Amino acid sequence: MKSLRTYIQIHKTTKRHATRFSIVVVVLLFGLFMEAYMHDFNLVYILLFFVFSLAFSAGPIGLLNLGNLEAVFKPSGRFFAQQESMISLSVQNTSQSHSWSIYIYHNRLQVAFMPTVKAHNTHLVQLPYTAQKRGDFVYDTCYLESKYPLSTVRFTREITDKYHGIAYPQPKGLSLFAYIQQHNANWGEEKEFDGLRVYDGSQRLSHIHWASVAKGELSVKHFSKEAHTQNLHFNFETLEGNPETRLSQLCLWVLECEKHHLPFSVAFSHKVLHSNKEGIDEILIWLAHY
Repeated sequence: MKSLRTYIQIHKTTKRHATRFSIVVVVLLFGLFMEAYMHDFNLVYILLFFVFSLAFSAGPIGLLNLGNLEAVFKPSGRFFAQQESMISLSVQNTSQSHSWSIYIYHNRLQVAFMPTVKAHNTHLVQLPYTAQKRGDFVYDTCYLESKYPLSTVRFTREITDKYHGIAYPQPKGLSLFAYIQQHNANWGEEKEFDGLRVYDGSQRLSHIHWASVAKGELSVKHFSKEAHTQNLHFNFETLEGNPETRLSQLCLWVLECEKHHLPFSVAFSHKVLHSNKEGIDEILIWLAHY
């Protein structure tokens, strides 16, 4: 959200500067015209002709600058509700000349800027997006904009492609390690010492590293595990909180199990999902659509 607010502030500042510049140009041109009309200065007429010729020539140049760009969305990473993620947009220049000063807008808000897109080259842009709720979403109403070369004409080109994505529940709640400690789950046999970890309240008191306590730092010993002797089982119906809170908790545990390569199962009222059978992505999709 912070990066999106920064883009909005830049857009508003740039728009104010462009408006002021346009007013100054109009006043100057009007002054030159009055000077030429009242005093019949041929030199001023020539200058005005040159200025207007330059302004009108910006039209075809601007059309070529933006008309040769093709933009399509690319597969992106996972999206979670209430968390900012990035959508990948590929912008390809199919012409033999560079394109300059290209802005990308979404819902009339500037979300990205490309100083240049080189000839016969592709530029990959990351667009910030925050899903407000879980489930399917569509990222559309995007367009390219440029005021190159003289900022006298605003050129836009609609991006017809749409990004269809899915936002999973926001992962939050009790950590997997704390859940295991509370339910005395078998996490495998402890083997080799694997360093110290910061104590978060879920580790065993017998693992506290007392030497660190004397230094003012509360740490615990961490041991590597040889094997996982029991699959973890999560039951949606027995979790505390409302349905959204339960889904967020399950999403967090699913991601932590994936990170640590732990097999698990998730039970709902009429269905049981197994990580070794359905897979992580299928389980996350089920949580998003529940």
